Amino acid sequence: MLAAVRRFFRQQILEAELKAGESHDMHALQLAATALLMEVARVDSDQRQDTELEVIAAGIRGKFSLTGEETRELMALARAEADQSVSYYGFTTLINEHFHAEQKERLVELMWRVCVADGRIHEHQEALVRKVADLLYVPHSTFIRAKLRVLEGEDPGEA
Repeated sequence: MLAAVRRFFRQQILEAELKAGESHDMHALQLAATALLMEVARVDSDQRQDTELEVIAAGIRGKFSLTGEETRELMALARAEADQSVSYYGFTTLINEHFHAEQKERLVELMWRVCVADGRIHEHQEALVRKVADLLYVPHSTFIRAKLRVLEGEDPGEA
């Protein structure tokens, strides 16, 4: 009887720790994806980032099912994290560990949406999306399909 009680409590504690870890991993994953999107908005040196930030907000709100307040908070944290980061490796490693191929493709597509939000694709933005896609092991054909979907104005849900 005592062994059964111990086993029950151990199992409950372990499950709670796993759930807490999953929550932490999800927040870290959301932060990594958003930081990469914020970098795309920042890299073109354009002072008119409002439309790009709106695309990021809409994208992460939809992808991660966030409220408006959660979206603003995540974007602020991601901006700070990106400002302090010296490479994309930490972000892409986390995404590689947890995203499957389709999720990576959707992230690359969202990066393209940020690129075109201001009406043009800046060469530095394109280079960044290409670099991140390579770090995420997104095949070149998938990278191009995502870009074409965005340029042709396809809704993210259509593809």
